[in-house]
Amino acid sequence: MANYDVDPLASLPEVPAFTLTSPEFEEGGQLTDRHKFSGFGLGGENMSPALSWSGFPEDTKSFVLSCFDPDAPNMSGFWHWTIINLPPSVTSLEANAGAEGALSSGFTLNNDYSYRGFGGAAPPPGDDPHRYVFVVHALDVKALDIPNDATPALATFALGANVIARATLTGYFGLPDA
Repeated sequence: MANYDVDPLASLPEVPAFTLTSPEFEEGGQLTDRHKFSGFGLGGENMSPALSWSGFPEDTKSFVLSCFDPDAPNMSGFWHWTIINLPPSVTSLEANAGAEGALSSGFTLNNDYSYRGFGGAAPPPGDDPHRYVFVVHALDVKALDIPNDATPALATFALGANVIARATLTGYFGLPDA
């Protein structure tokens, strides 16, 4: 059972906010089968949503983008997508930019499905709707100093004091049809 009172960002340092939006869903809105995982016989399209961010500090030197499911029925949540070292000139991603090998800048880490790219929503049958928290961190360094085989959790740990601002957008998968 999902505990929506748990804030997956609560343990991170507080920093100024900027704006993260998607033309495909609003804050608290429903992700679609386009954003559902295509493996495990789920029949989704495994497409990352289009995202755009603005209002970040002028002295931003890079971004880290991630998508995390804090409601996964395990002890650590589930990392669906993490891109590190995006240059400050990148302020949006088109739909399906998370396809393996689709990005021309930044570096995509392995997700918890064990491949580099976006891994769509896949809450277990019968679970409450899951939150998919998209986060863009603005950093004061050009690159995180982590190995290419680092995990998304290590990347988040490595953000440390380099985060100067943060934007979030949360979508749900499994909400009842309106």
